[in-house]
Amino acid sequence: MSTQPRYLQLDHEGWKSKIAAAMALLSPCRLCPRECGAERLKGQRGICRAGAVAEVSSANAHHGEEPPISGERGSGTIFLTHCPLRCVFCQNFPISHLGNGRPAPAPELAAMMVRLQARGCHNINFVTPTHMMPFIVEALPLAVQDGFRLPLVWNCSGYESLDALRVLDGIVDIYLPDLKYDRDECAKKITNAPEFVRHNRAAVKEMYRQVGDLQLDEDGIATRGLIIRHLVLPNGLSGSPAALRWIRDNISPNTAISLMSQYFPAHKAFEVPEVRRRINASEYYEAVEAMEELGLEEGWIQDEPLEGDE
Repeated sequence: MSTQPRYLQLDHEGWKSKIAAAMALLSPCRLCPRECGAERLKGQRGICRAGAVAEVSSANAHHGEEPPISGERGSGTIFLTHCPLRCVFCQNFPISHLGNGRPAPAPELAAMMVRLQARGCHNINFVTPTHMMPFIVEALPLAVQDGFRLPLVWNCSGYESLDALRVLDGIVDIYLPDLKYDRDECAKKITNAPEFVRHNRAAVKEMYRQVGDLQLDEDGIATRGLIIRHLVLPNGLSGSPAALRWIRDNISPNTAISLMSQYFPAHKAFEVPEVRRRINASEYYEAVEAMEELGLEEGWIQDEPLEGDE
């Protein structure tokens, strides 16, 4: 299988078709499962608060992602502002909820990608990109014209529209979604996302259909495939054993899983008793043991400071 980024196979007509399909989902907006219908090209803003142009908080080399994403030279991380979710514990709430950032029209967004490539980054990593997808697709052929050739990482919440993901088929190389919950009642209470589990699982299946299991080059850097992040939450809210079992049974026993322990109460988490503390060691190691018992051997566990057992 070719290790070239998939988007390099698109010709002028291919890009034209992709951009048209992406823009068709923008106004009325159907870019996420909420399908709020905001007429964004006419100035309306939906629940995510995004408008008619990409907004970027930062663009820099990031060394704190999973090893095959960051490598030695870093991941070219572009943080998009706003978010379709409303997680009470959001650790990036100044960006995702308050919208701290600046407009980045397509030529500027393309220039960011080219600059990060020139700095030696292994990939371009779009963080929270769901609601900005059409602008990213619009910018990509401009970057390609200027010599851009890096793999694309779609670093998202996993609360994705299948129509939007189908536009990305043939463009995105590496999907990096969250699989946060096993039960909708938890998702609704602390993420305010209707039917999160159903939409999340359908999206992850589609991502896997497009790119398959994680593939690495000779230096251990990701070139294509799926990595699922699972953030362990306090009081069993993430439903880790069941969520991990679903991955094994419905995606692949070879799925690369990033089992994350770094939860801490941020934003409005202190208003919700179940999430107002860090996870403890026993909660995290329950998830580690479930991963091992299920034979999920691909991926990473973390060695983060945890609270003592309660």
